Amino acid sequence: MLFDLRSRGRRRTVQAVYLGLAVLMGGGLVLFGVGAGNGIGGILNAFTGQGSSGVQKQAVSSQEQQALRETRLNPNDPEAWSSLVQARWAAAGSGSDYNAATGTFTSAGKQKLNLTVQAWERYLQLTNHPDPNLAILAARAYAQLANYAGAASAWEINATANPTQPKGFECLAASGYAAGQTRKADLATAKALSLLPKGTARTETQTELKQAKGSSSTAKQIAQVGC
Repeated sequence: MLFDLRSRGRRRTVQAVYLGLAVLMGGGLVLFGVGAGNGIGGILNAFTGQGSSGVQKQAVSSQEQQALRETRLNPNDPEAWSSLVQARWAAAGSGSDYNAATGTFTSAGKQKLNLTVQAWERYLQLTNHPDPNLAILAARAYAQLANYAGAASAWEINATANPTQPKGFECLAASGYAAGQTRKADLATAKALSLLPKGTARTETQTELKQAKGSSSTAKQIAQVGC
């Protein structure tokens, strides 16, 4: 049975289930907002959640504590650190730590984001095959902390693992421009555009990334809000 907790693997499965439910109920951040890659269009509407109730925040906090305990029991287990990345990301976007109306994190939320990227960096030390979906969370956390080089590195992991999907390359390009990594960003832009069909999506993406290349503030806005 799923809820027989006598084995470690099943305990972790149950933890993942509850964490997933907490994130879905919270809805404060667009955890699954990367999509299939149809252009960056609508970058100012990426954050549309309504925040989390006190009960939901408590559930997320409980998952963070469980994940943290797992890393202490198994400090060299990448899966334990992966769970902690997810739990801390969810915690940063729950309750009053994230303002859905303005799309901004409080100082407490940013502290959680710092802990998120710390867990991510430890996770990277323990695996040769990082999860490209987990990389999305890390990239978003880095961007919200204005660490655009870190965001670019995380998006590069995602894009490399999904070479036929333009979204990862679009966000790699925006983050690269924001970080001043022009060469990397130019290559990502070219790849993203090659993956988009001719038409509105490609034109809009080309225009936005051209603006990002010429304006650091635009690149940062896309990296923070559009990815």
